[in-house]
Amino acid sequence: MRDSILSIHEGRGTSRRDFLRLMAVSGVGLLAGCAVNPVTGRQQLMLVSEDQEISMDRENAPHQFSSDYGTIQDSALNDYVNRTGRRIAANTHRAHMPYSFRVVNANYVNAYAFPGGSIACTRGILLSMENEAELAALLGHELGHVNARHTAGQMSKGMLTQTFVGGLSAILGTQGAALGNLTSQLGMIGVGALLASYSRDNEREADALGMEYMVRAGYTPGGMVGLHEILRGLSKHNPSAIELMFATHPMSEERYQTAVANAKSKHASAANLPEHRERYMDNTARLRTLKGAVEEMEKGERLLSKEQFGDAERHFQNALRMAPNDYPCLLLLAKCKLIQKDYRQGIAYAERAQKAYPEEAQAYHLSGYGKLMSNDFTGAHRDFDTYEKRLPGNANIVFFKGYTQEKMQHKQEAAREFQRYLQMVQQGDKAQYAYARLKEWGYYK
Repeated sequence: MRDSILSIHEGRGTSRRDFLRLMAVSGVGLLAGCAVNPVTGRQQLMLVSEDQEISMDRENAPHQFSSDYGTIQDSALNDYVNRTGRRIAANTHRAHMPYSFRVVNANYVNAYAFPGGSIACTRGILLSMENEAELAALLGHELGHVNARHTAGQMSKGMLTQTFVGGLSAILGTQGAALGNLTSQLGMIGVGALLASYSRDNEREADALGMEYMVRAGYTPGGMVGLHEILRGLSKHNPSAIELMFATHPMSEERYQTAVANAKSKHASAANLPEHRERYMDNTARLRTLKGAVEEMEKGERLLSKEQFGDAERHFQNALRMAPNDYPCLLLLAKCKLIQKDYRQGIAYAERAQKAYPEEAQAYHLSGYGKLMSNDFTGAHRDFDTYEKRLPGNANIVFFKGYTQEKMQHKQEAAREFQRYLQMVQQGDKAQYAYARLKEWGYYK
């Protein structure tokens, strides 16, 4: 059983890389058309409506947030970031959009925006900043991407990946697996898989808009300069910490110099506006007590990606001693154990994570996988079902629900799940397996 299910995980059909080469725009607009850019006021090719931006956001953003270990459980900090973001959003070109701002539990340094206005920053980047003006610059920059409709513009030009074009289920249903790549084996979303990668022109425009918006909201433009200084420093001293940010947000010395120039010229009159350092430090005080643990987890994650499992685990254990019951740390330990096929310990850490953050879905995926590989099909199905109740839309969860029902000899229930899976995904080994079973059982001729 283990060999057969692993072959299904690994996927010998169309690879994720092949899918990412599909740049068609079918499914996002039937008729080519032009729209007025809300920032420039000029006509531009736009196949994606505002309603579609919001719909794609609502479909995809929750899965990326869960991939990043969910919204931080420090509700006061999350409320603070949301208030700050909304203050800036009120001063944008598209103030009517359904904006939301959150901190996610990821340790890496980044922030990102989905096209409908869902914006997240990681706890890793919050630990790198020193005042609220830098936070305003970060959120303002992401608001710049949303207001200039950069994601929709890329889609209209056929330049964005299949994730948004064809829907979430395809990427979830066809990921290949590599040795030690548990996210692929599980059909989970890897870090940053759903994020748009912007051009340098996009970044320049988002920087300019971000500075404009933050100044309108009452922040010194020096916050944008400070943010660029932080990123420059990290790129020199800890480049691996911002690999994803550099991949999705191209950095350059020119961007820093432009921020300095704009702060001294275009926004010179706002130089004495506040940076609110004390307020930022007060609101991030609880998070900053975790800085040592987050740094240990960052080290462990780098080693985990290099398949140095023992060394990675030592860093995760160090982090857990500093931050007992930290949800991301428990999940990282679960992944580390599951990769090494220590299913008993992997399940144990995943179940501890469930108790630490019962509303978040990822821990149920991990425990379900561990139980599946341990032939506990009843327990695995229960965990996969719990995952889907918390976070619908993951095609692989539907497949595994069908697979576990089959193993429990519940043929009718298995068939229902396999049919549901094939409505979401039509390619890859899992689709072939589901179709073969349905054909064998007489559902298809």
